[in-house]
Amino acid sequence: MNFVCVYYGKKYQVDYVQHLYNMVERHSSVPYNFICFNNHEDLALKVKGNIDYRRFHYTDFDGWWNKLQLFSPEAGLVGPNLYMDLDVVVLDSINDLFTFGDDQTFGVIRDFNPSTKQYNSSIMKWNNTIGTPCIWEPYLKERAKWDREQGDQNVMSLLMQKHGSRWLRTMPDEWTFSYKWNNRIEPRYHKNDWTFEKVSESKVAVFHGNPNPHESDQEWVKSNWC
Repeated sequence: MNFVCVYYGKKYQVDYVQHLYNMVERHSSVPYNFICFNNHEDLALKVKGNIDYRRFHYTDFDGWWNKLQLFSPEAGLVGPNLYMDLDVVVLDSINDLFTFGDDQTFGVIRDFNPSTKQYNSSIMKWNNTIGTPCIWEPYLKERAKWDREQGDQNVMSLLMQKHGSRWLRTMPDEWTFSYKWNNRIEPRYHKNDWTFEKVSESKVAVFHGNPNPHESDQEWVKSNWC
């Protein structure tokens, strides 16, 4: 297994990579290789851990669009991969995420706004025997068209629904929750409704948008994001 993250640009400080590595180490007993795609100099000197640092092949991708390169042959990701965004807080064992489905399963989590009928790309489990032909190749074929979508998760969702539905599986909702919107049944979109409580049975809290983990004053975040 590979555990994969992406650290491109200046949105996050280097401690986000360190904290993610530490959380994965604490909450998994599945053997894995930790791979960090990044464009930062001397990252290996700043983060402690057994990490495989790589750069993406293509240099004309910005921000979150770089995540689409995970599905490219040039990424060199062999076998099943588990990916998480840097802005997550791991709360409990993620062994079930590593082993979700089989080696050909494209595992996703539902978007926290259920009205979109799409998926959230903060957490994905896949194999590029599926990801490359279902996402990367059709994306490159009509890149100008797909780049008009809102972001990488829109492209991933639409292409997997179109080309990879045979392998597409949704992870149980109770494994993940939104830090600010809470659950997908009664999402709290308005800031006045945000209460930031921990969902006790969940494995990962996802911090999409703002605020970010380092900005939280919740004790359950501080004690786990480290």
